[in-house]
Amino acid sequence: MLNFRDNEQAFRDFITQHQPRVYNTALNLLQNAEDAEEITQDVFIEAWNKAHTFKGEAQVSTWLYRIAINKSIDHLRSKKRKKRFAFLTSLFHDSGEPISDAGDFVHPGVVTENREKAAILYKAIDKLPETQKIAFLLSETAGLSYAEISEITGSSVSSIESMLFRARKNLRGMLADFYKKEG
Repeated sequence: MLNFRDNEQAFRDFITQHQPRVYNTALNLLQNAEDAEEITQDVFIEAWNKAHTFKGEAQVSTWLYRIAINKSIDHLRSKKRKKRFAFLTSLFHDSGEPISDAGDFVHPGVVTENREKAAILYKAIDKLPETQKIAFLLSETAGLSYAEISEITGSSVSSIESMLFRARKNLRGMLADFYKKEG
């Protein structure tokens, strides 16, 4: 069990230790720096409020990943609902354009010459089914093992292997034309 209520410095140290991974997880899923910052704050607020529920059956980082992924997914779903609503309301307005737009994603860790390739890759990743997307990002961007991803997502290791196989196959199919042009 985590107990931060009696030691605020311990909580600050906890945030300092885990914030980069939580932020990067949210950033890779949301593809928006401001949204990732907001979700990161939400994750640590939830960690503060629900620290008593952590039983130590998993690693703290696994618990935080799970919170970050769930909050990110909820945020994406909410954004999609808002986008659909914006589109529907635009049908009744003069502009004819949806109010919100995802825009192009630029990851701050990608050097300038690779930004176009990264944007294309992230657009393709975003088209993957949710389970494949999460497994792929946790594997490829967070560098987690199949066992760690299994623990975070609640899926079996064999399911994770299958999801990653399908994700890579789907990405190869989506990116084939781009790489033909590059080659």
